[in-house]
Amino acid sequence: MTKIGIPRALLYYQYYPMWKTFFEELGAEVVVSPPTTQVMLSSGASRVVADTCLPVKVFLGHVLCLVGECDFMFIPAIRSVKRKIYNCSKLLGLPDMTKAVIPESPPILDIDIDVNKGRRDLYQAIYQLGRRFTWSPFKVRQASLAAWQAHLNYQQLMSRYGLTPPQAIERISGTPEAEPKTPSGNPTPNLGTIALIGHPYLLYDEHINYRLVHWLEQAHYKVLTPEMLTAEELESATARLVGRARWTYEDDVVGAGEHYLESGVDGVIGIMTFGCGPDSLMMDMVRRRAAKLRATAFMSLTLEEHTAKTGVVTRLEAFLDMISRRKRRQAEVCV
Repeated sequence: MTKIGIPRALLYYQYYPMWKTFFEELGAEVVVSPPTTQVMLSSGASRVVADTCLPVKVFLGHVLCLVGECDFMFIPAIRSVKRKIYNCSKLLGLPDMTKAVIPESPPILDIDIDVNKGRRDLYQAIYQLGRRFTWSPFKVRQASLAAWQAHLNYQQLMSRYGLTPPQAIERISGTPEAEPKTPSGNPTPNLGTIALIGHPYLLYDEHINYRLVHWLEQAHYKVLTPEMLTAEELESATARLVGRARWTYEDDVVGAGEHYLESGVDGVIGIMTFGCGPDSLMMDMVRRRAAKLRATAFMSLTLEEHTAKTGVVTRLEAFLDMISRRKRRQAEVCV
């Protein structure tokens, strides 16, 4: 059986159920790289120049981890998934970059996704990918329809039940995405609600963000993320703040930030990486909105490969302490 390698990085948390369904419907076996480690990050960073952004270094480390474990590597070039909205350059050139810096990689399946070219080109790109496994257009069509339905079910599962992508993937596949939590004997009431905004490859990679979601939950805060909102809620919030979106996945930052600032959560934390142009602009829009509303505490965390856990935890503790003091003052005013 043909083995398809899928790196657990970048767009994995957005599209993995869809990709897995497509290849399995065509009779292939999907192999996923393990969670990120420091060895992966270091090996990926060693293949590119220092200015390359952290998510790409992590991705290349995952590709290296899959070398020798699969027959093909699936690395799509996703240019656009909405009309007149384009993706970051790192995702447009990812297949070519991987071929250049990891020559020992298995053959790369580099489908080009760009809805601006029209449906005909999109269907042809999907068929060209599927014909590596079958010459039957009917089978490719059936696989693509099953994959799209799996994607819709995945999104609905997260927004309806308030699940993060790792939790939803675990529920779908039955394979644990993270370490199991240790149940406590006496449940502690939540001290508040914190919304995290940012791209999934930053929010759910527990190595580069030092288990941020788990840390907040251990501090007895309820955590909300962009995937827990519907597409309509994200698009409406994005339109209120910036009008028309310019970048693909802008909803992860701008839409989620605007929605949660208006919803009355106790705090919003924005996560981005050093040197990311689109993210720095989008996060600044959310910061200015938070400063204007003055009702919800906002903090941004910038991650890069030399970020220390101590610094992250210190800033988080100070942020939560500020929220706690603000809530005490509000309670005293009400009394």
